[in-house]
Amino acid sequence: MRIALVGYGKMGKIIDEIAQKRGHEIVARLKETPTAENLNNADVAIEFSLPEAAYDNIKACLENKIPVICGTTGWLEKKEEVEKMAVDHNSAFLYGSNFSLGVNLFFALNEKVAEIMKNVDEYSCQLEEIHHIHKKDAPSGTAISIAEGIIKNNPKFNAWKLEETKGNELGIFAIREDEVPGTHSVYYKSEVDEIELKHTAFNRNGFALGAVVAAEWIKDKKGNFTMKDVLGL
Repeated sequence: MRIALVGYGKMGKIIDEIAQKRGHEIVARLKETPTAENLNNADVAIEFSLPEAAYDNIKACLENKIPVICGTTGWLEKKEEVEKMAVDHNSAFLYGSNFSLGVNLFFALNEKVAEIMKNVDEYSCQLEEIHHIHKKDAPSGTAISIAEGIIKNNPKFNAWKLEETKGNELGIFAIREDEVPGTHSVYYKSEVDEIELKHTAFNRNGFALGAVVAAEWIKDKKGNFTMKDVLGL
């Protein structure tokens, strides 16, 4: 495929390397807003930029009928608008808060555990995420996806909030330290014990590979998708 990389930071460079190893051509490496000219007739765009740039980047790609794989977090208040845009322009859009295969399996396990725990009043629930000090948004998009999975399957909670769980609000502790690629934990705690569900990323390669696999999958498709569609979960 002909791939445009929109946003060319650490993730963009790893995606560049993995995509080429899988036989794809990188036709654009953009740090600026995409245009019809600089997208160079790409088959698909992979967007990993900054929260303040993501919407304009995605909009420009979809207006040029280029499907978008987006891994930028922190801009989701405009996600519904983008999904409508994908349909209106007869293109495709796939957002992932995390493209790692392991994390997407973790999402499925998290929902199952939340369903099991919903009737066990002895346990409280709390989330924690740890990321490198350069991460711009908190909590992480992955942590929000985990929280949404719990809220969907456990009627005790109707919203998430930063910091400690209180009442019907599921708490997320967001920690920023060193160069941690990403660690996410869900704790179910009672007076006598604790159950922990945890995913630890060792590096960014899993995120990058998942984004390229998603790009391969979405080619020639129309509409809005998630990693569940890609992985058949």
